[in-house]
Amino acid sequence: MSGEEKQPVAKKRTGRRPGGEDTRGAVLAAARAEFGARGYQKASMRAIARAAGVDAALLHHYFGSKDRLFMAALEFPIDPRVVVERVLAGDRATVGERVAAFVLGLWEQPAVRDRLLALLRTAAASEEVAALVRGFMVTELVDRLAAELDVDQPELRVELVMSQIVGLAMARYVIGAEPLASAAPEEILPLLGRTVQLYLAAP
Repeated sequence: MSGEEKQPVAKKRTGRRPGGEDTRGAVLAAARAEFGARGYQKASMRAIARAAGVDAALLHHYFGSKDRLFMAALEFPIDPRVVVERVLAGDRATVGERVAAFVLGLWEQPAVRDRLLALLRTAAASEEVAALVRGFMVTELVDRLAAELDVDQPELRVELVMSQIVGLAMARYVIGAEPLASAAPEEILPLLGRTVQLYLAAP
């Protein structure tokens, strides 16, 4: 046979995208788009997987659940499940102190504080982001916690705690209101703890 032999032509890969860093990035981008378009409650892991070109099982392998995927996609620095565990673990007579200590501990970490403040500012300026965060927090924190509290108006009480925490963050870290801005966490903790205790445990 004369002439050059023809080299086999590589077949173009088809089907689902394999795992890897590029795949993870594609999933996160698809998740941000899906959450933005449909909101937290209506977005589905299956739709996100379809948009990213991967099997839904891969999302569960990478992230485990929809709330974990949401936190990764929005770089959400607080796991609501940990908050619920802190509230429910231990004596209800000291729940306010536990929650206050946990919250202040988070806000005093510069990296966590910066991300939380970025989310607060973005949510304040964008109803779309505010709706996303609101839907996520209601589903994963307010509803879960309220279902376990043996008090009247549990949802309202949990949201009042959230308003206390957000208000503290705005006054202390954004506005810089004195003397709150320069007060040591040890000064704030017992006062915040008593307020949270009133919301979550008082009859």
